[in-house]
Amino acid sequence: MNAQGASPAWPSLSTLRPAFKGLRVVGDVHGDATAFSAAIEGARAKQLFTLQLGDLTDRGPDSAATLRMALALLAERQGLFLLGNHDHKLRRALAGALVRPDPEGLGVTLSQIAAAPDADTLRTEALEAIGHAPAWLRLGPWLFVHGGFHPRMLREPPPPAAGSSKPDGLVPRAMFGQVTSRTRVDGYPERLHNWVHRIPSGITVYCGHETRSADGRPYVAVAAAGGRAVFLDTGAGKGGHLSWIDLPW
Repeated sequence: MNAQGASPAWPSLSTLRPAFKGLRVVGDVHGDATAFSAAIEGARAKQLFTLQLGDLTDRGPDSAATLRMALALLAERQGLFLLGNHDHKLRRALAGALVRPDPEGLGVTLSQIAAAPDADTLRTEALEAIGHAPAWLRLGPWLFVHGGFHPRMLREPPPPAAGSSKPDGLVPRAMFGQVTSRTRVDGYPERLHNWVHRIPSGITVYCGHETRSADGRPYVAVAAAGGRAVFLDTGAGKGGHLSWIDLPW
């Protein structure tokens, strides 16, 4: 991995195509280690690069194992995860920041890491990896992001260490999507999806962050500008299941 502050070598189509037959795009895992393991093993069998859309941890039964697998993918250059809001919050907590742990979310994750036999290694490697996780990634006609899209993401690279600093610029949109100042009755922020209609023709945005599906399958929205958004969070770790989509070259 890169030293703090170094520019990370994120993958491109030219670097991935010689070694892989395509991508396996995996939605929010939220500690569902069993499902994440199945996704990874299936990707290996098909010679696909695993690209996970962020929110590896919190709520599910084994966030420590989920982190361990994501870190192994990075070390083996077989996969990558994007920066999600839960990942960013976890890194802040691991770095010693005063973070209020949700007892069903971050609190569970911190307890699971503390109980792991490799707790110290997990903490050290997670700090490094989350700190340099890309806030978004463009690969040809595909744009991958955790929370929400902005047209500038098509022409601007993400900041090199977005996960290790206070979110600014396009990073809040990438992690949280588009929100109002209001809170829904379920306690979650009220979210807008106006950004979907700014996706241009020929571009597909793959994202997670919220469960928009009503039938357990990834939700597809068609943009007024001609593009598409595919929402891959189908509730893993939160009473639903983990979804993924395979994209051949």
